[in-house]
Amino acid sequence: MSERLERSVLLVPASNWGMIQKTAASKADAVCIDLEDAVTVDEKEASRANVARAFKELDFGDKLRMYRINGLDTHYAYRDLIEVVEAAGDCIDLIVVPKVNRPEDVYVVETLLTQIESYRGFARPIGIEALIETASGCVNIRDIAACSTRLEGFIYGPGDYAASVRMPMESIGELDENDAVYPGHRWHHVMHSIVTAARAYNKRAIDGPFAGIKNPEGLAQACKIARAMGFDGKWCIHPSQIDLANQTFVPSEKELAWAQTVLSEYERARQEGRGALSVKGKMIDVASLRMCQTTVERARLAGLL
Repeated sequence: MSERLERSVLLVPASNWGMIQKTAASKADAVCIDLEDAVTVDEKEASRANVARAFKELDFGDKLRMYRINGLDTHYAYRDLIEVVEAAGDCIDLIVVPKVNRPEDVYVVETLLTQIESYRGFARPIGIEALIETASGCVNIRDIAACSTRLEGFIYGPGDYAASVRMPMESIGELDENDAVYPGHRWHHVMHSIVTAARAYNKRAIDGPFAGIKNPEGLAQACKIARAMGFDGKWCIHPSQIDLANQTFVPSEKELAWAQTVLSEYERARQEGRGALSVKGKMIDVASLRMCQTTVERARLAGLL
């Protein structure tokens, strides 16, 4: 899997052409045109043409181009794949599959994509990102992570996950009185499960949406928590959320300076034949070096170096 920058993923309804055009010009790292939750039943079939048209006609710059199909438990999903990918598959980077419960869900999408790509003669394979938003998805996440090289990442879906496990939630992604009652982070298990499975199998991990578009303080806290847990980025449901996500899911100046110092001191110690290394009173071991290398690599990917 090639490394991709995905600090911010801006969602846009497939039924709204005007919004899709604005999204293409946004500062997000990725754009996801949504055929699922953001589109009414009456508009789903007609909206597929907007997805194909957008990827064929609009200039998304360096953004990742993706779209979310409807769930595999609906009769819309297979046509979402066939109609859009046959028309614009050579312009699509990723397909988001909602409510992935088991490896077989990924296999179904992968098989259809392979057939369409072969039929249309597309040389570049389309990647898959799996939304983990059910109890089954959480339980089976290790098997899902290992099932396909086409699978590039996971996305945490807090709203549907809360419904699946019957945990009360007032607003998707926002902390509420239930979080104040619980002695810890209520969503730690599913979020950490996503991150560990992603890292074990070289996938990306993206945090889900934050519904409070007029709550920047809450969004900032949610982004900081997700980054502290190891997530690579966050879904954004409004353009006003992009800058905060982009600023959060990169190493801070302090982190980057420390990482560069450690790597520089390590290289000097290596050239001098010294085994043990201490930097500013802190012992540095192999794990420390790996963390610093990761920090520098993330900064380089984000264009900070």
